[in-house]
Amino acid sequence: MSGPHRAAPDSDAAAVGRASRIIGWQITAGATAIVLFLVAASIVFIIDQSQPAELLEKPKPGESRIYIDSTAVLVALIVVGVVAIAIAGVLSWVVARRAVRPLGDALRMQRSFVADASHELRTPLTVLDARIQVLQRGLAPGDPISPAVADIRRDTLALVAVVNDLLLAAASEAPEGAVPVVDVVPLVERAVASMSVLGDQRGVGVEFDRDDLARHDGQVLAKIPAASIQRCVVALLDNAIAHSPNGSRVTVSLHVATSTFSLVVADQGAGIQGIDPAHIFDRFAHSTAPEFPSASPRSGFGIGLALVRDIAVRNGGTVELRETSPSGTTFVLTLPLAG
Repeated sequence: MSGPHRAAPDSDAAAVGRASRIIGWQITAGATAIVLFLVAASIVFIIDQSQPAELLEKPKPGESRIYIDSTAVLVALIVVGVVAIAIAGVLSWVVARRAVRPLGDALRMQRSFVADASHELRTPLTVLDARIQVLQRGLAPGDPISPAVADIRRDTLALVAVVNDLLLAAASEAPEGAVPVVDVVPLVERAVASMSVLGDQRGVGVEFDRDDLARHDGQVLAKIPAASIQRCVVALLDNAIAHSPNGSRVTVSLHVATSTFSLVVADQGAGIQGIDPAHIFDRFAHSTAPEFPSASPRSGFGIGLALVRDIAVRNGGTVELRETSPSGTTFVLTLPLAG
């Protein structure tokens, strides 16, 4: 797993370098504008005073005067201005580099943590999958718990895929080989079925609206890792269920356009409260916790929606908060179609 660790620092270094150059150029441009204004104002003043009336008057007794060549002063001002601009450029570059260095260190630490944690999770998940397979082989044909064991193994494989996707995200590079074309519909179906278990604990129904799919042969093909799609759907549904009142409904639907498709998740909650909706996709952003009775209350960490945005951007898509009001909230994830 040394590949991701080598690639991430290079990517972070490039991002930090671009940020420092942009900041340096902005500071240099500001300093240049100030210097040019001062030099121009000085030149105008000198030209205006280059032929003073006092030159035609004789000095009074005991009075001394100093006369300066205006041309020499103008040249000196231009030279000083050029030198000042050069010094400002160098200083701004040095300051910008020092200012963004902690950001680069934080990015490297973040990627290293995600890569290390994901790598350490792969082995126990693989062992867990092997144990589940042993259990499946030991069950008698027609055993009533066989479907539940099969569901557990599917969830375990989904976790393995999520861990692999996290490793790719930490690597900040495209995976080796072509990304296979996947049908989004069954991925959404599996995510809805999994999250329905959480919704049932509070009587929140999770429905998959397939009305728009009838016009597209029931398929939505995309060139995106299957694990990424499932992570987005699960995160959006988890957020919707957590903010839905008991007995309400969460609706998932797919809408196909010319070159993109949209996944729409709508709930019937009280809307986003306690936070500016513009910051809802920021990491560790928290809205006001809903006061719904639950046998197993869960606290969020403000990461799920940020991960959805990261996946969307990484795959050439977008995610947006379409609307939020006391009658519900709607999120829309838009991603490119295959081809």
